[in-house]
Amino acid sequence: MSEFESVITRGCTTILEQRREKAVLVGIDRPGTTWPLEASLAELSRLVDTAGADTVATTSQKVDSPNPRTFVGSGKAEEIADLCRAYAADLVVFDDELTPSQQSNMERTMPKDVKVIDRTALILDIFALHATSKEGRLQVRLAQNQYLLPRLRGMWAHLASNRMGGGVGSRFGEGESQLEVDRRMVRKRITSIKRELEHVSKVRAVQRESRYASNTFKVALAGYTNAGKSSLLNNMTNAEVLSYDKLFATLDSTTRKLVLPEGREVTLTDTVGFIQKLPHTLVDAFKSTLEEVVGADLILHVVDVSSNEFEDQMIAVDEVLGQIKAQEIDRVVVFNKCDLISEEQIQGMRTRFPNAVFVSSVTNYGIDDLITRIGLIASSRDRRLCALVPYSKGDLVSLAHQQCRIISEEYREDGTYLVMLASPAIAVRFNDYLTEEGE
Repeated sequence: MSEFESVITRGCTTILEQRREKAVLVGIDRPGTTWPLEASLAELSRLVDTAGADTVATTSQKVDSPNPRTFVGSGKAEEIADLCRAYAADLVVFDDELTPSQQSNMERTMPKDVKVIDRTALILDIFALHATSKEGRLQVRLAQNQYLLPRLRGMWAHLASNRMGGGVGSRFGEGESQLEVDRRMVRKRITSIKRELEHVSKVRAVQRESRYASNTFKVALAGYTNAGKSSLLNNMTNAEVLSYDKLFATLDSTTRKLVLPEGREVTLTDTVGFIQKLPHTLVDAFKSTLEEVVGADLILHVVDVSSNEFEDQMIAVDEVLGQIKAQEIDRVVVFNKCDLISEEQIQGMRTRFPNAVFVSSVTNYGIDDLITRIGLIASSRDRRLCALVPYSKGDLVSLAHQQCRIISEEYREDGTYLVMLASPAIAVRFNDYLTEEGE
């Protein structure tokens, strides 16, 4: 194992192997922001908890624009340093992305051994902790290196003073040695990761094309992190996908088959959760995973109806779907976790969102309604066909049972007579066997 890789191995200790660090959270209240500061800092605290640290203090400052040198004012910077001393904090986490110089200047203001990171670094750190597949790990490493590249000078000074140690923010650059790594080596590493990722992505593309070639109706689950997408997939398909009440508990997309009541097979794909201020490096790095959304026939936008910020979360998801050019795909809003609100609240929400579906993946509330809605949309473009299929074409009869809605079936002397509803892509397979009634 090279020194380059051994540094990574040492840095990737699990949460269970390290003590819980203490974090001070910092936010700024700017005019014109749609997401309430309190809610954003509360979410940041959950991210910190997911990464393996405890929030011991929170502070904020109302400003028109960030200070170009230290993000917050010099007086607030000293106040943050005092909070770190008072609470013996190990970590300062900013709710917005810092420039390399802002991070470096803030670190010089903080007590020795206190790390300064931003929301982007924290999210990348959580992704590094939760990535399990080869593709997921490569995507995270790519995003980390792209984030790290402009911060090399400050990062190396930071490492030189042995501040990184372990813990939150130190799962960075699964692939950097330390002081001796320069920009050229990081760029080389980025190129290498992209090459590996391209190879893995080609394998995924082949698998995806195989599903597309089957003309199966494809449904993608998208939504804010922790909205319950994995739980919903498990409920509908018995997928047994990992699902925890934590942010970004699962990163890798999972596809499972769902057989609708009429017999049609569709696929459901669970995708990585979105979040406000989602780092652009992650959107780019997870492009191949997000293509599962872009290639879908229907998107189920899963929303945690019990969250006080569900409307802001919906906006954040819409923004990411816009970034990946998926806004034109048919979409159904699915309000999940209805078991956590009252029936009166549900009825009020039904009035506000008449086209949404309301479910609980825990109690099965509304699941049948959701499956019915998927079936209606999947069959909305279907053609009614009457076809006499020769017995020698048994594969077409099997296809009809798998992908079409069979209205009637009759075994005749010269073949199987089918009356069915079929999608345009499937219907062309039966063109040679249509009867006059079906033309």
